[in-house]
Amino acid sequence: QVQLADSGGRLVQNGASLRLSCVASDAIIARYAMGWFRQAPGKGREFVAAIEWTGRRHYADSVKGRFTISRDTPRNAAFLHMSNLSPNDTALYTCAADTAITTLNGGTANIWGQGTQVTVSL
Repeated sequence: QVQLADSGGRLVQNGASLRLSCVASDAIIARYAMGWFRQAPGKGREFVAAIEWTGRRHYADSVKGRFTISRDTPRNAAFLHMSNLSPNDTALYTCAADTAITTLNGGTANIWGQGTQVTVSL
């Protein structure tokens, strides 16, 4: 049973950069898509970014140009590099994985991490 461990979230200042990590407890099929979601207080879960096994990337409009998703397939890991953070980015960030990018992007992935909190202060 594969589990995802997401980490890296913390309190940072407005404009700061941060990297979130997501590491699988077991080998993930190379063709799995991996991605990140977030949920802010009072809001629903929002898609942030995803990366397919081919390296093709997907981003929410709100983070394009600021966030970059990457993966290290041999290490069964994915990363979310965030820059120019603002209080609007404050949320619980959770990584996910699935065999289908459409399922992942739709928020119904089979595998989810526990979540890591990112808080951006002014």
